[in-house]
Amino acid sequence: MKNKNVVEVSYHQTGKSTNTNELGMREMQARVYQHRNSKYILVKAPPASGKSRALMFVALDKLANQGVKKVIVAVPERSIGSSFKDTDLVKYGFYEDWKINSKYDLTTNGGSERKVKRLKEFLRADDGRILICTHATLRFAYQEIEDDSEFDNVMIAIDEFHHVSSDDSSVLGDALRNIMHNSEAHVLAMTGSYFRGDSAPILSPMDEQQFDKVAYTYYEQLDGYQYLKSFGIDYKFYQGRYTDALDEALDTSKKTIIHIPSVNSSESTKDKYDEVDRIFDAIGDVDHQDTKTGVYYIKNKDGKMLKVADLVNEDGREKIAEYLRTLKGSEDLDIIVALNMAKEGFDWPWAEQALTIGYRRSLTEIVQIIGRVTRDSSNKNHAQFTNMIEQPDANDGEVQYAVNQILKAITVSLLMEQVLAPEIHLKRRKHKDQKPTGETDILIKGLKEPSTKRVQSIIENDLPDLKAAILQDESVKKGIMANVNAEVMNKELVPKVVMTRYPDLSNDEIEQVSQYAIADTILRHAKVETTQDDKGNSNQFLRMADKFINVDQLDINLIESINPFQRAYDVMSQDIDSNTLRIIERSIDAHKYDFTDDELVQLYKNAKVFVIENGRHPSKESNNEEEVRMAYALAKIEELRVRRSQANG
Repeated sequence: MKNKNVVEVSYHQTGKSTNTNELGMREMQARVYQHRNSKYILVKAPPASGKSRALMFVALDKLANQGVKKVIVAVPERSIGSSFKDTDLVKYGFYEDWKINSKYDLTTNGGSERKVKRLKEFLRADDGRILICTHATLRFAYQEIEDDSEFDNVMIAIDEFHHVSSDDSSVLGDALRNIMHNSEAHVLAMTGSYFRGDSAPILSPMDEQQFDKVAYTYYEQLDGYQYLKSFGIDYKFYQGRYTDALDEALDTSKKTIIHIPSVNSSESTKDKYDEVDRIFDAIGDVDHQDTKTGVYYIKNKDGKMLKVADLVNEDGREKIAEYLRTLKGSEDLDIIVALNMAKEGFDWPWAEQALTIGYRRSLTEIVQIIGRVTRDSSNKNHAQFTNMIEQPDANDGEVQYAVNQILKAITVSLLMEQVLAPEIHLKRRKHKDQKPTGETDILIKGLKEPSTKRVQSIIENDLPDLKAAILQDESVKKGIMANVNAEVMNKELVPKVVMTRYPDLSNDEIEQVSQYAIADTILRHAKVETTQDDKGNSNQFLRMADKFINVDQLDINLIESINPFQRAYDVMSQDIDSNTLRIIERSIDAHKYDFTDDELVQLYKNAKVFVIENGRHPSKESNNEEEVRMAYALAKIEELRVRRSQANG
């Protein structure tokens, strides 16, 4: 396994994102507060940016100045409720502290029925201004409330909003739609993820257009830290059991969160307790377990005693979870081993490295895990996300599954690279001597200007989500692995995703959105190089794929001649051996066309004749469609032959 990052981003340590203004607000919180008078607010900001306190500022203003009588804060799980405990705000410059009546903190222990009853009482009671509950409690209570008007002049704040869906089966999504349409409720929605990772959007386009959107990027957050200087994403490809490859991936000198794979995944050994034991062995020699806290003490190979938390075993989990809630400093813990815990809303600011085995179930989950290590803390200047991925094996019948896992991992890194990179603004170059008006402006000759407000809104607000949709599209993923040429990717595959995501767009609008998505993807990770001519004048060049382009001569035709995902294929070629690449290529080829049995028989016969007449096998790269079909048919037949051989042992 190699030790080099696929993504490596450096930051300037400006301290800007953690400094506070005269009201005690960080930069992101102040940005949200500017929109406090909006009825519907959607906040997209990364973990650790201070979304919880931003909610407090807005909620208290609505209670004091906007006629809102009550505030309901809904969180996905009880443990996150602690983020909204009593908070001193006045001493930092705000006019009121955040106070919760313990009667209306429904994230403590207790039965579901009692909590639902308490929420209903809260809506009708004279006492109590703020209530904290889980998403589930809000869902169940809503189902028992007969009239949506009971939410009139109530602010509903939904934390981790990506749990909501516009899908018909989403009860919380349905409740939110009805409350918005049938009451005078205010809504503040917050998410640390820029994409859901599945096919159903959080809101319908019609509902989302009602929200005043506030975005704070990962780059703004991390660039404004005081201590964190860089962040990296790396893959470790392995074959066999992942526990046998841990030594090459685990750095016990780093504060680390290890997430083991789901027991339902191929990466799992199906015995999660044995996996924990093997991870402990990889860390070092177990000395003892503290009976009071549940912490294990393990001496690593360098002789250092490490404190390790096991969140996989159910026995004693409450004890160790309580210990984690009371951590005071970096010396209190070194490593966490978890399955489904220690992701969303979990705060361990000293964590330096996230080691995740197997691709997780969604892009959102990956973002949440990354968020655990991208807190600013004096004990670290680099944060690392390492994903251990199983390589496909020629003797394994689950080749296609393994290929898909690798594809997903690659697309996550590409997408995160986009999210973590500095903001850019693409504009059409109208004449040769035109100069950028802003520091982040990039001028492109021939770039189509947005012809409608709809296109403008997509470009300004939805590009991260659109890129997620593009990178998750099956045809695009197969195109990446098959290393299709730029024209196929940019003129066929990407526009098809745009058309599917926005069926209301005209052909011209689809082309405009596609151009911006492709150009933004390419230019965000283009390397800038500066040269001087004979007269001492500086010229900036962008290195895109294998091309150097003068910044002043950027042309949309040049940009569209580049496959935006060529780098992904290059990464695969460098990090995976040639035999495995052939397995992947064969798997992709075998699924490019859907052939009937009769078609396979006929194409096989045609291919035999072709070889006799041409002295070579049919090529996928041919301009002749029939020859291409023969080539892919042969790949499918070879896959079927391998499967049959495996089945017969």
